[in-house]
Amino acid sequence: MRNETEMCSIERALHSAEVGAVIKELSKDEMKIAIASDHAGFEYKEAIRTWLVSHGHEVRDFGTSSDAPVDYPDFIRPAAEAVARGECERGIVLGGSGNGEAMTANKVRGVRCALCWSEETARLSRQHNDANMLSLGQRMIARDRALRIVEIWLSSAFEGGRHLARIRKIEAL
Repeated sequence: MRNETEMCSIERALHSAEVGAVIKELSKDEMKIAIASDHAGFEYKEAIRTWLVSHGHEVRDFGTSSDAPVDYPDFIRPAAEAVARGECERGIVLGGSGNGEAMTANKVRGVRCALCWSEETARLSRQHNDANMLSLGQRMIARDRALRIVEIWLSSAFEGGRHLARIRKIEAL
C-alpha cells in the first residue's frame, strides 16, 4: 500500500506523462542523477559525484572537467534538459554562488531547480516544491554541509497535498 506522498507522486506522473520515471523512483533508492558545474563549482562537483557513486547512484556528468574558467550555461543547460526529458531523475548543479546555475536550469521547461544553502532549504525544496534539481554555491557553504544538503535533498519526498496545485501552476507558466 502506497502512502499519501507516493500517491501524489503517481498522480503527478499521470498528469505529466512520466509514469515510468516515477514508478522507477518509487521502487528504489538509487537514481540516475545529472551533475554539472562551472569552474567555481568544480571541486564540489567532483566530491559530490564521488559521494553519489559511493551511495549507489548512477551519475551523468555534464562537465566542466577542470577549474579553468568557463561559462556555466554551456554545462548547466544540457544537464537541466536531461532532467526535463526524463533521462535523469534529478540534477545537481554547482557554481560559485549557485545563483546563475539555478537561473539557467530554471529556464528549461519542466525543471524546478532550488538554490539551497542549508539542510532545511534542501528538505523544503523537495517536500513543498518537488524540486528536481539542486543548485549549490561552492563559495557559500562548507564542503561537508554541501554533502549533507545533497543527502537530505535526495532522501526527502514531495508531500503532495496542497503543494501539488502550486506545482501545477508553476508547470502551467
